[in-house]
Amino acid sequence: MAQVTAGLHTRRDVHLLRYWFAALIWLIALLIAAGLLTLRTSLPQQSGVKHLAGLERPVDVVRDEAGVPSIFAHSDEDAYLALGFVHAQDRLWQMEAMRRIGAGRLSEVAGPRTVALDRWMRVLGLYRAAEATIPLLAPEVRRALESYAAGVNAYLRSHAGALPMEFLVLRDRPEPWRPADSLVWAKLMALQLSGNWEEEALRAKLATHLTADEIEQLFPREDAAPTTVAAAPSVPTQVAAALGGLFADYPLPQTSASDAWVVSGDFTHSGKPLLAGDPHLPFRAPNIWYLARIETPHWKIVGATAPGVPFTILGHNGMVAWTMTTTGSDTRDLYIEKIDPSDPKRYLTPDGPRAFETRQERIKVRGAPDEVIEVRSTRHGPVLSDARKEFAPLAGSDYVIAGAAVALMDDDLTSQAVYRLNRARDAAGVRDALADFSAPQQNVIYADTAGNIGFMAPGRVPIRSRGEGLVPVPGWTGKYEWTGFIPFDELPASLNPPSGRIVNANNRIVPDSYPYFLSRTWEAPYRARRVHQLLDALPRHTPESFTVAQVDDVSLAARDLLPLMLPHGGTEGIAGTARKLLATWDGTMARDRPEPLIFTAWLRALNRHLYEHRLGTEFTAVWGLKPTFVKNALTQYPRWCDDPETEAVGDGPTVVARALDEAIAELVDAYGADIATWRWGDAHYARFRHGLFDALPVLRDIGNMRIAQGGSDFTLNRGAMRIASSTPYASVHGAGYRAVYDLDNLNNSRFIQATGQSGNPLSRHYGDLKRRWRDGGTIRIGGTQDEMVDAGAHLLTLLPLEGAQ
Repeated sequence: MAQVTAGLHTRRDVHLLRYWFAALIWLIALLIAAGLLTLRTSLPQQSGVKHLAGLERPVDVVRDEAGVPSIFAHSDEDAYLALGFVHAQDRLWQMEAMRRIGAGRLSEVAGPRTVALDRWMRVLGLYRAAEATIPLLAPEVRRALESYAAGVNAYLRSHAGALPMEFLVLRDRPEPWRPADSLVWAKLMALQLSGNWEEEALRAKLATHLTADEIEQLFPREDAAPTTVAAAPSVPTQVAAALGGLFADYPLPQTSASDAWVVSGDFTHSGKPLLAGDPHLPFRAPNIWYLARIETPHWKIVGATAPGVPFTILGHNGMVAWTMTTTGSDTRDLYIEKIDPSDPKRYLTPDGPRAFETRQERIKVRGAPDEVIEVRSTRHGPVLSDARKEFAPLAGSDYVIAGAAVALMDDDLTSQAVYRLNRARDAAGVRDALADFSAPQQNVIYADTAGNIGFMAPGRVPIRSRGEGLVPVPGWTGKYEWTGFIPFDELPASLNPPSGRIVNANNRIVPDSYPYFLSRTWEAPYRARRVHQLLDALPRHTPESFTVAQVDDVSLAARDLLPLMLPHGGTEGIAGTARKLLATWDGTMARDRPEPLIFTAWLRALNRHLYEHRLGTEFTAVWGLKPTFVKNALTQYPRWCDDPETEAVGDGPTVVARALDEAIAELVDAYGADIATWRWGDAHYARFRHGLFDALPVLRDIGNMRIAQGGSDFTLNRGAMRIASSTPYASVHGAGYRAVYDLDNLNNSRFIQATGQSGNPLSRHYGDLKRRWRDGGTIRIGGTQDEMVDAGAHLLTLLPLEGAQ
């Protein structure tokens, strides 16, 4: 009987356990559902009515099927307020992260792991420079910034739902938006798009074990005869040894590339110009760009905005269309400052010792004590070596490293230039607007409805008393000073050239006869040459031919190098099969083919074999695909082909063959032995990482995006790689925005951005454009308000808050 009773109790316990387990599962499901429902209140209101403080008259916001807003307002101030509101609706965390990074305040919410980044930002003083600029701006520009800030703050005050997930994860509550928060975006971009502190430091370190000629060969000039750097000043050994680590955690590495071209009406079916532009920047989720259209009774503009900024960076205004590529001019220099031996609070100058300018910066750190740092500045700029707390090699030495940069100047009116560019009515208006452009120097390619096409490279470019800014220079001698800037009227420019076309893909923009120094690190001309080939292929062009060209996958670099590589390597097995495939390949970097993968892996391995044994610890900082260097090494400078294993001198064939064997072994290990199944897109996928969620399990899968992509570093459909990384073929940098502007009918212009309009992973617009972007698709932004609503667009009417009362 006891056994029966025990059995009954056991069965009853099992049933109870099952009941409570089921109840727990249901409770968890309900909590998750409730959490998701709460989080969904972070999505924007897209229809109905919303009352906002600060509006003077009603504004209509019409969102199309892609989530692109068209803002219909009665005044510029109301339009900018509405744009600030809409940006905050869709990209609030992106805006918050941007301003915290620029101000060096990320650790307040992220904790100790971001202190190094904040320290750099405080030393650079970007936010201080942004604040100093505001009083210098024209009143109408300040009003635009203030109206935009009012729109962001109207959202913060009026939004009754949850904040985006990032705020919940970090327990952050955004502060009111300020005009300086918008200006710091331009400062961050200027430092990313201009050089070349990191390269100067690298060159100085390489000079400790390479000759001047070897450094020149390793970083060849594009489209120019080689020159020697033997005349560059020597760097003190103590400093050179330390420079390799100075920028180890620098948060704004230079990233510059873009494609742009324009043809006159003589070469289009419509008889009016066509303009194509696609700026290349690091891929991220959400994308840096946000498409928007603004219309008032006297002004309209369509194109790429940047969340946090009121002005349209690239686009058209119904009269003028413009795009930009990075010039690559050298607008930064490193100065080695010598400390006064008698007083460590002073440094030496040609006029005697001078006291460091100093200030204390307090970095608040969540979960840890505040960090207080002393920031020093010299007459050349901030002391960069102070940014590295653990940068021991220079601590207590006779030297510090200061950085001069146009982007750090307080009187930077670039935002005013963009404001006026937004309102330019013709080619003359473009030129007038760009007179205020400071940093970074950009190639502005434009066209107007009158039929003009033009090019300008506005920006402050220093004139040096000596040298080209290739390596750090002594600051105490006065021999390497900036004596001024290239006069605006003497900057490179062209209006209606006889060829009827203007092309730039970061290639060299001036001939040898140009009287001023801009740069020596132009991009290889492969992309620019490909644009010219495609323009030559048709007598007259259409918007469709331009959009096809923007996603062209042909690599002229591959066509250039393969004749030098193919004669060498095995003829049997997988290596032999690979060589046969490449022998009939036309250089198209198609995502569904094995040849691009084989070629890129081979070129990657070949670079490693050519200079790894010479560079030592600096190898990964230099390691790239470097097609011009590889070509020169195989044809002009055979000593790079010395084989450390066999001690053979200049043995190019052996080095090339060994690199192929290494590449094939790597690919077999990663993708199997059947070469027919290898696909470029399996390795070369566009990767969009979420700045916060990428570091967090589960959320990483929600926030990150990827999609197989064609192209490479050297194609118009650019997908640049970091081949020294653990994912060497992933596409991490490219055209996050593409546009083709039809000056015959600007409403017929084509647009696309890489991810989606929303920065909220719960939104269907978070990543809904990425496949269309990858495949060369576009959208059009236009139509009347009634036409858009009739087609199913969402209409949100913003009313002055007084109307609610």
